[in-house]
Amino acid sequence: MGIVAHEVGHTVQDNVAYAPMRVRSALVPAANLGSRFGFICVILGLILYMFGAGFGITITWIGVYLFAGAVLFALVTLPVEYNASSRARQMLQKTGLVSAREYDGASAVLSAAALTYVAALLQAVAQLFYFVMLAAGMGRR
Repeated sequence: MGIVAHEVGHTVQDNVAYAPMRVRSALVPAANLGSRFGFICVILGLILYMFGAGFGITITWIGVYLFAGAVLFALVTLPVEYNASSRARQMLQKTGLVSAREYDGASAVLSAAALTYVAALLQAVAQLFYFVMLAAGMGRR
């Protein structure tokens, strides 16, 4: 019931034009592009640079910027998901769809699910930082 209520929360967000959800939806193309091609550009740029092509640095930085779009998407996703879970909790309490005991379990599941988005953001930020350090290191050689 908690997950269903969470998904209904997303529907409510869409219905009320919840701003972070609209921003997230607008970022989908950039996130897809960045997550698919950012890594490829970074690796390709590194390989080209290793073989003496100076423009490899530029390709690496392009990959970093592309991947940053995916990181921005992960950041904007947090308020969307937390808000949907908050709406779900309110819905479960107000409607009586779950008992008090079941509510605690559903709430725990919603919290755990939200933390997966936090973990995804932290991983993406760490990966972006790694790419930036690689690209910055190439420029010093």
